[in-house]
Amino acid sequence: MMRKTPLREKLVIFGANGPTGRLATAQALAEGHAVTAVTRHPEAFPLSDPALHVAKADALDPEAVDRAVAGHEAVISTLGVPYGSEVPTTCSRSAENIVAAMAAHGIRRLVCVTSTGVPMKPPPGETLFYRKVIVPMLLRMGRPLYEDAARMEEIVARTDLDWTVIRPSGLFDGDAVTGYTVGPPQMVGRFTSRRDLADALIREAVEDRNVRSVVEVITTEGTPSVYRVFLKEALRIGSA
Repeated sequence: MMRKTPLREKLVIFGANGPTGRLATAQALAEGHAVTAVTRHPEAFPLSDPALHVAKADALDPEAVDRAVAGHEAVISTLGVPYGSEVPTTCSRSAENIVAAMAAHGIRRLVCVTSTGVPMKPPPGETLFYRKVIVPMLLRMGRPLYEDAARMEEIVARTDLDWTVIRPSGLFDGDAVTGYTVGPPQMVGRFTSRRDLADALIREAVEDRNVRSVVEVITTEGTPSVYRVFLKEALRIGSA
């Protein structure tokens, strides 16, 4: 059963100091929600608001995660790591800590980010060059991270929480929220604006859309060329 959305939710956002995390935090605050932004470096967090609490915590520390989660109504995770990370298990390990903390505190709503790279195959309708050159290169570079994101999805799906997994495609910086599309995996589309992803995260968290589902968020307006996104984002995969 869907919760009746209150005027003000208490949200905790992991990965809040990343590009998408900052946008999601700012949007949630603008909509009147109370937000706890979780980051390992609170001194570097650029936002301030009376309804904002910035918590210092490492998502790989179970006790720190437990403290951060307590007292909230919904949890959002934008955690991710770039290509070549020395800790390619961040997604799965943090997911274990987050779902355990939520269970301990009776919190049901979880929305988290993985990637359209998790199925490790190109969506239908793509060009031969994209399928034969771009996708294999991305998969080769990001395989450990995609595999860990898949483990994260498995951990979340095994719980009885009201979870939603969001898979963005190639991330880029847009100017405003667009009329993006949300749908089941393997949608046609190569790109996701971080602003659209942030909006989708908030909508899912406070409106209980797509409960216990994996969905993709695809931007269809004002998208850049695949070559520019590939060159800019290749080394930032997973850094939602």
